[in-house]
Amino acid sequence: MNPDAHPRKRSRSLVDGLLEVFEKQIQHGQLEPGDKLPTEAVIMAEQGVSRTVVREAISRLQAAGLVKTRHGIGTFVLPPQQQQNRAQLDPATITTLRDVLDILELRTSLEVEAAGLAAQRRTPSQLEAITAALERMRNNSGDESGAVDADFQFHLRIAEATNNRYFGENMNYLGAVMIPRTRVNFAKLSGGSQSEYLSSINREHDDICAAIARQDSDAARAAMRMHLTNSRERLRKLHQQSGGAKAD
Repeated sequence: MNPDAHPRKRSRSLVDGLLEVFEKQIQHGQLEPGDKLPTEAVIMAEQGVSRTVVREAISRLQAAGLVKTRHGIGTFVLPPQQQQNRAQLDPATITTLRDVLDILELRTSLEVEAAGLAAQRRTPSQLEAITAALERMRNNSGDESGAVDADFQFHLRIAEATNNRYFGENMNYLGAVMIPRTRVNFAKLSGGSQSEYLSSINREHDDICAAIARQDSDAARAAMRMHLTNSRERLRKLHQQSGGAKAD
């Protein structure tokens, strides 16, 4: 098997380690129901991990039904009775390329409409947030962790620009795990150029942002569908090449 089919082991081990820290704190009462988790910046400083690792660990805590994130306020430990209502989708179970393909299908059903609604409803400040995330992606092209975080933020800001909180909540629930390159290094696995891959991704994101900026709903939907379809096609080819290899 191609060794590059496992490009994210170190990142995943950091996520697992941070997840274990929080689970123990909750189990041992150091974090009680209603307590607010430290900010991302504090967790990064205390644990020595990246923002992407923090966000994926929190996403997995949410998937486990241990915490709930309130947008703009913070992440809070849930009471035991609410913790029993565990979510069915656990990012920790997304281990194969087939799994990531399935997530892309789910994203398509959610994000195509989100892009159209964002084009209709976005405010100037929301457009600025989308554009800022896009610029961060370009500036972090050499920093995989930073680029993945910016990629997630780009899609999250679009969901939030629908001004329908359920779009944003679902995107937050999926977390950065929904970005394929958190699981797969497309350029390495396909033997292609990283710069060519990033150039393609940037063009697709540019098209989405431009359509939202000019408030063209049909174009925004089409651009988002094209982006996710292209991502799925890139991944489908890798899935065939690897024979269903694990994604990380």
